[in-house]
Amino acid sequence: MDKNKILKYAAVFLLIIGIAYFWNRLSPGAIDKNFDTPQQNQSQAQSAIDINELDKVTSSKNVASVVKEYEGFTVNFNPENKTPNYVAWILQGNETEGASARSNKFWTDSELKGCPDTRDYSRSGYDRGHMCPAGEQKWSEEAMHHSFVMANICPQSHELNTGAWKTLEDKERLWAKRDSAIVIVAGPIYDSSDTKTIGHNKVRVPSAFFKVLLAPYAKPMRSIGFVYPNMKCDGNMQAYAVSVDDVEEMTGWDFFAALPDDIETDIESIVSFKDWNSNHR
Repeated sequence: MDKNKILKYAAVFLLIIGIAYFWNRLSPGAIDKNFDTPQQNQSQAQSAIDINELDKVTSSKNVASVVKEYEGFTVNFNPENKTPNYVAWILQGNETEGASARSNKFWTDSELKGCPDTRDYSRSGYDRGHMCPAGEQKWSEEAMHHSFVMANICPQSHELNTGAWKTLEDKERLWAKRDSAIVIVAGPIYDSSDTKTIGHNKVRVPSAFFKVLLAPYAKPMRSIGFVYPNMKCDGNMQAYAVSVDDVEEMTGWDFFAALPDDIETDIESIVSFKDWNSNHR
């Protein structure tokens, strides 16, 4: 065969091989193998997160606090206000139901300095408002009993306690079932002008309440906050929805600090009530 023809065929063959190689490298399948999308990166990060660390709360502010673990929740108690700074818990979907009946037996934790007496609320005009609700502790008799400790209670407007706050509690149980588990932190918000107290132990009355929620198994992961003034709250839940960043600015607490910084920064700035209220995980 003519030498020039051989060289020509060889050049064409090498060109075909080169095109095939680069086509394979640039194909969608090849790109997926070599580069992760932001959602894939978050999924990989989710798998490495220990959910038992997500209810930890941090703060740089100087505030009176005593942390105590109860069955089903953790209380950061303020012995000066005689109320919790916050209460944190992880609500598994299978914990939203159970055989343990509501006890309604409020009790004082004698081991916790400043823990008030249930009688401090008698004829005060305020309900004994649960931060971690008894309705989420039916899975255990001990957890149900612990939910009535006065360290878990704040002076709460009756209209709020039986209205908008209860609606939020009902919703979070539905969300826990849908998303397998959610992390919740709730507590009072005090302003410098909140000087009113009730009872012999002078339990301080807050002007508002917050609740922040995190769905660690949702895809993508999401969080949301709610702030309700301590009074009757008309309107739908969306009107009281805020970002977790907003609640952190109001309270000085840093929620879900165990999250990787990039995920925490991303999800805590978003307010997406529509995503939370969807029927889809």
